Amino acid sequence: MNTNDLKKGIKVELRNGWFATIKDNRKGNTRLAEVDGVVREMGSVYSHDIISYYSEEKDTWLPIDHTDSQHKLQAKLRKMGW
Repeated sequence: MNTNDLKKGIKVELRNGWFATIKDNRKGNTRLAEVDGVVREMGSVYSHDIISYYSEEKDTWLPIDHTDSQHKLQAKLRKMGW
């Protein structure tokens, strides 16, 4: 599944090991999510930081595919030291 195909309510795992629930149906380099980190908070996350999603149909975590645009943004941010 591509990050642009994630729908509201889908649980995802982030690159930093935290989990989140998608809260929008948008596409692009950022997504609105409720993140379960040190505290639970809602905000934007970079799409390239989403590494897997939970498939209720298959009852397992599956990897995420990223778009070329998301790969380019990730590379640009890494060059900047992020």
